[in-house]
Amino acid sequence: MSPLMNNTKWDEIRLAMSVFEGAIHWRTKDAESGYISRWDAEWFHHFRIGNYKYIEWLEICLTNDNTSYVISKLKEIRVPGEIDGDVLRVYGYKDGFVDFI
Repeated sequence: MSPLMNNTKWDEIRLAMSVFEGAIHWRTKDAESGYISRWDAEWFHHFRIGNYKYIEWLEICLTNDNTSYVISKLKEIRVPGEIDGDVLRVYGYKDGFVDFI
């Protein structure tokens, strides 16, 4: 798989999501072990535990309350990903073509 993100981009996402007034739930998949974390809504400390080096993807649960905020922030940051229904996925690693949010 090809790396698509760096620590700076992951940290920009973390900071943008942590200041949102409501809950934004997320989970990640570890590129080495394949482990998928449980859904979490704490961005400031939990998201950066273990660094960002092995995040294959980040999924964000979109709701009526957060969708426009999440999408606008990720467009500003310019991240590789896609939206599938009520889940937005940001890719840290992926093979093949990837579009940007």
